[in-house]
Amino acid sequence: MSSLSRELVFLILQFLDEEKFKETVHKLEQESGFFFNMKYFEDEVHNGNWDEVEKYLSGFTKVDDNRYSMKIFFEIRKQKYLEALDKHDRSKAVEILVKDLKVFATFNEELFKEITQLLTLENFRENEQLSKYGDTKSARAIMLVELKKLIEANPLFRDKLQFPNLKNSRLRTLINQSLNWQHQLCKNPRPNPDIKTLFVDHSCGQPNGARAPSPANNPLLGSLPKAGGFPPLGAHGPFQPTPAQVPAPLAGWMSNPSTVTHPAVSGGAIGLGASIPAALKHPRTPPTNPSVDYPSGDSDHVSKRTRPMGISDEVNLPVNVMPVPFQGHGHSQAFSAPDDLPRAVARMLNQGSSPMSMDFHPVQQTLLLAVDYTFAYSEYNKPVGTNVGDIALWEAGSRERLVSKNFKVWDLTACSMPLQAALVKDPAVSVNRVIWSPDGSLFGVAYSRHIVQIYSYHGGDEVRQHLEIDAHVGGVNDIAFSHPNKLLCVITCGDDKTIKVWDASNGSKQYTFEGHEAPVYSVCPHYKENIQFIFSTAVDGKIKAWLYDNMGSRVDYEAPGRWCTTMAYSADGTRLFSCGTSKDGESFIVEWNESEGAVKRTYQGFRKRSLGVVQFDTTKNKYLAAGDDFSIKFWDMDNIQPLTSFDADGGLPASPRIRFNKDGSLLAVSTNDNGIKILANSDGMRLLRTLENLSYDALRTAEAPKPTINPISAAAAAAAAAAATSAGLADRSVAIAGMNGDARSLGDVKPRITEESSDKSKIWKLTEINEPSQCRSLRLPENLRVTKISRLIFTNSGNAILALASNAIHLLWKWQRSDRNSNGKATASVAPQLWQPSSGILMTNDVADTNPEEAVPCFALSKNDSYVMSASGGKISLFNMMTFKTMATFMPPPPAATFLAFHPQDNNIIAIGMDDSTIQIYNVRVDEVKSKLKGHSKRITGLAFSHVLSVLVSSGADSQLCVWNTDGWEKQKARFLQVPAGRTPTALSDTRVQFHQDQIHFLVVHETQLAIYETTKLDCMKQWVPRDSSAPITHATFSCDSQLVYASFLDASVCVFTAANLRLRCRINPSAYLPTNISSNVHPLVIAAHPSEPNEFALGLSDGGVHVFEPLESENKWGVPPPVENGSASSMTATPSVGAPGSEQAQR
Repeated sequence: MSSLSRELVFLILQFLDEEKFKETVHKLEQESGFFFNMKYFEDEVHNGNWDEVEKYLSGFTKVDDNRYSMKIFFEIRKQKYLEALDKHDRSKAVEILVKDLKVFATFNEELFKEITQLLTLENFRENEQLSKYGDTKSARAIMLVELKKLIEANPLFRDKLQFPNLKNSRLRTLINQSLNWQHQLCKNPRPNPDIKTLFVDHSCGQPNGARAPSPANNPLLGSLPKAGGFPPLGAHGPFQPTPAQVPAPLAGWMSNPSTVTHPAVSGGAIGLGASIPAALKHPRTPPTNPSVDYPSGDSDHVSKRTRPMGISDEVNLPVNVMPVPFQGHGHSQAFSAPDDLPRAVARMLNQGSSPMSMDFHPVQQTLLLAVDYTFAYSEYNKPVGTNVGDIALWEAGSRERLVSKNFKVWDLTACSMPLQAALVKDPAVSVNRVIWSPDGSLFGVAYSRHIVQIYSYHGGDEVRQHLEIDAHVGGVNDIAFSHPNKLLCVITCGDDKTIKVWDASNGSKQYTFEGHEAPVYSVCPHYKENIQFIFSTAVDGKIKAWLYDNMGSRVDYEAPGRWCTTMAYSADGTRLFSCGTSKDGESFIVEWNESEGAVKRTYQGFRKRSLGVVQFDTTKNKYLAAGDDFSIKFWDMDNIQPLTSFDADGGLPASPRIRFNKDGSLLAVSTNDNGIKILANSDGMRLLRTLENLSYDALRTAEAPKPTINPISAAAAAAAAAAATSAGLADRSVAIAGMNGDARSLGDVKPRITEESSDKSKIWKLTEINEPSQCRSLRLPENLRVTKISRLIFTNSGNAILALASNAIHLLWKWQRSDRNSNGKATASVAPQLWQPSSGILMTNDVADTNPEEAVPCFALSKNDSYVMSASGGKISLFNMMTFKTMATFMPPPPAATFLAFHPQDNNIIAIGMDDSTIQIYNVRVDEVKSKLKGHSKRITGLAFSHVLSVLVSSGADSQLCVWNTDGWEKQKARFLQVPAGRTPTALSDTRVQFHQDQIHFLVVHETQLAIYETTKLDCMKQWVPRDSSAPITHATFSCDSQLVYASFLDASVCVFTAANLRLRCRINPSAYLPTNISSNVHPLVIAAHPSEPNEFALGLSDGGVHVFEPLESENKWGVPPPVENGSASSMTATPSVGAPGSEQAQR
């Protein structure tokens, strides 16, 4: 094929990608063999689509082409084999062994025998080489690192891993140029030609006396493509943003090798052991190749952002039949004016000595921790030479210093002799760094003499000593927190050239990393694609990266300036920056191309010789800031030229210390007069004003927790969400809908559960709770007037309750750690706080033109509790649970959303039930409806995913159940709910569904019954029907362990059932929790179960109240189940059919 024909294929690939012909573009890549799309290959490996993986590879290499190819195919087939063994699918494993792995027996017969012997083991991890094999997802990620190294080293892939650097829509541009030339050749060209085909040459019709103007002076715009893309969600979010420019590979240096042949890659003998991330194993020389300017057609980032507004600047054409997108800022990266920047001096804090390091609290964003530069240390373990505290905690809103701590060694006898000798020799001690843990429950201080001190923070002015670690010989230069293997750890580095990792709960040393040849200046822990790692920089300018495995540094690069350098990621974790100052005072801020380990851009604007080491920070995924030349300088991340600078009304040192708060509304800056200036934007001003007039007592938390630290608190888990994989129930992300009970009047009906009369002596008796003293119940505090609670859920961490009221306002109650509640979990024994951010804003849904009281509310909570997606008849809103800010709104009615459920494996996919009876499968990342499911005849009232069966179960107001396959979204089965004879449901009756913990059975809740269904056949296994005179069921839910079912009724009673047989075991009467003077119309609308305490649940009431229930500590359970032979409380049928009227009905 000629070179021009080859280039034409690349143009077609680009066109197909821009038009989102995803399958076609990858088919052409494979058939032509010109470009190997690494991103697509990564996605298919991560998804375990092994047939597609090998089919795609076949366009570029075969098994026996060379040793690299052989090892690539072996690793893939070995992984497929191990996954089959891990699922105990022996027949599948044998099939893979015979069909796929036997080909390697001719090259290594002993290895094939060893692989075969794995079939005889109950768990293949008993094999020593496979003992460290983790779960499927992590194993695929580790294997992928090795595969990418092998691919780049394979000569058959040379020159095929990088797409040509083309301008956007090059093929469209060439066609437009051709049409323009054809138009110029027309004998009588029209000024506005109407070109409707490319199949024949263009020619204008009959002459009309007008000549077309030249291309130079009449650029015509065709119809502008729609700018798209979903707006970025900021830090710790559940969804990755959609950048306007082509994204670099996610894993960066950690898993994406360079495109040059790598001598360290082993193309030799294949082996049994699990793949080690080879890209992290050896240093490599950064290549100079430019980054690929072609997004993979299968990339999740190929969305509406591929068609932003504008046209190419390559040529201006009078004929523009094919509009050409402009490569610039897409909707998702819309530039914000510098008004976003905190530039107004809002507060002056008198620290008393020069602040060395500062950090804002990650949750309470006006709390600032600051440490002074230097103090002296006397032989009596007391600070001298300063009259102020060395550690200060400020409430910036009220300008109050809440805490002032002097440095001292907590336990001198436990210190090493070198430390004691160092303090005697030189009593001067300085603080190098202070930092909060991700959830703000701890903060760490790194000193210039050996020591790290960890404090626990309990709100207000309560700071307690937690850990003191003699960490390094010499100075401790930096400290950070991280979550390797779900364990909160402290990471330190020091003058002794080492990096160390410590357990934050007990101070035990977990890892020591050695390899630097100079003192280590900074550390930057991070994670990508479930690979957790640490960057470190030394004063000789070397940058290294480490995995948590004691196997040495994975990369070895040089930082610009080759001296004091710090590194930081953007808030969303997708972009890496570093800032450094050389010994000569030359300063640099650069962005790194992680895929190459090379500098992507160098920001300009520093003075020639900085007077000190420059500090920098990032904010809002948009801005960089640095203290330089007696001012603060700002850059837009996408522009190397400075955006602006200002001196904060003067008084700044040459290189001021700076620190943003989490949302970027405040900026702390050190001053010459030993103070701190707090700069604010408009949001920051409002945040500070809300606290300005609060007294010190009002800032203190009500409860004082014990100093025991939960290694993974809720907020810390949220900070590590991008790396965590949730194995919880599929439906934990969603609150099951509550019923609108306002349409019915109770009248005087007050049915009750009766015990069966029998002459026999009663061995079992139904537990009835009639008095408040018979259980633990708590009505949660409220200061907002709401009419009724429509939706209710415990957060996944179990330390808060989120409610959605009928007026579209969300309420969030949080429990704090205290002496009475050491773990900080939700409980009926301790009152929580109705929580609001300092800004005072409320999470309020869009209500469009509808009356929110008449709308059908719904919400879904992300697995890491960071975001809630919610609707109350209007647009769907996405809220940040920490700040209560609305991150985005989408899908305006009609139709209106009535139920929301997150996909259990992908937080970007949401099933949205609509009031027009459809279900829309929506991809948040690309802002696109992937499928629309039709099968119901009325609005959707329930959705639940099973990750085991890969199905979605839906229920509707039409009393129908449908099962949908989540692979292709086809309807597999449907069945109408079996309404008991003689029971006529109301027109507004809802049907709700929730999966059992086994993910095979599910609970169906209807006002006329509770039922357990088997999913594959949609058979009703158990059913409970109230008596004819009983009140309707308003809501029900499984306990977290699926052993109990909690059900609420329109008469305000609550019943507890044994889930296995739906037998009643306990009834809580309204008198046990409702005051006697309350209206008889008050009743529960929704019930929610605690995520980790099986005997705890909460009710949302029609009067706006929320009650939490637990059994008495002496009981620790809700009644006892009746014996099988008793049957007095049984109302279930063991067959799919419902009995005749009155048969085995509930005795209520």
